[in-house]
Amino acid sequence: MSVNPIRVTVWNENLHERTQAVVQAVYPDGIHEALATPLRAAGFTVRTATQDQPEHGLTEDVLAETDVLLWWGHRLHHQVDDAVVDRVQARVWAGMGLIPLHSSHFSKIFNRLMGTTCNLKHRVAGERERIWTIARGHPIAEGLPEYFDLKPEEMYGEPFDIPAPDELVFVSWFQGGEVFRSGCCYTRGLGRIFYFRPGHETYPTYHDANVQRVIANAVHWAAPRDVAPLRFGRSAPLETLD
Repeated sequence: MSVNPIRVTVWNENLHERTQAVVQAVYPDGIHEALATPLRAAGFTVRTATQDQPEHGLTEDVLAETDVLLWWGHRLHHQVDDAVVDRVQARVWAGMGLIPLHSSHFSKIFNRLMGTTCNLKHRVAGERERIWTIARGHPIAEGLPEYFDLKPEEMYGEPFDIPAPDELVFVSWFQGGEVFRSGCCYTRGLGRIFYFRPGHETYPTYHDANVQRVIANAVHWAAPRDVAPLRFGRSAPLETLD
């Protein structure tokens, strides 16, 4: 298989896998490797980074070599260095794609790019989630069925305090009756952002083939495009002035 030129960095808090046996059993090599492995199999160039590494593994050099950044965080959002968040935000503005997953709705970088609390309802009850593909012609929906089920999963419910998505690709229904905007597209600067809801750490969600397909499609969609750079400040006239 030829190597896809899109360079992906999978970032993971990497706390639960090191401290909880139930999570270790589901993701023995860490959530980051569970996400990275199918992307490598699809031909992407993939590296991983974790919060416990120096500069959280997101140095200037790493981000300069990243086209799309996947982000999974949960308990340690407050411990992410603001300087690293600044660095990631600057790269998104410059065109790097960002895919926050599951509880990364509370990550500093997603909160900052959304400009809202990103709060929601939640419940862990091992219930069924039905993910409806409501934008069938969207690139992220390519190859996906009309809907697919995940069981067990954690419930996230509306209201979800985010700006209205530029495009809404997936909506979830839960066994307990709630609904949730679970696949949300945004553009910030030149960068594309796709928030995808599923992924509670004690459930094998990232081993699901449909979830893996969504994430691979999202990487393709979020990758930088060949567009003219943004130019600001004092500018010479393009035409002769009288």
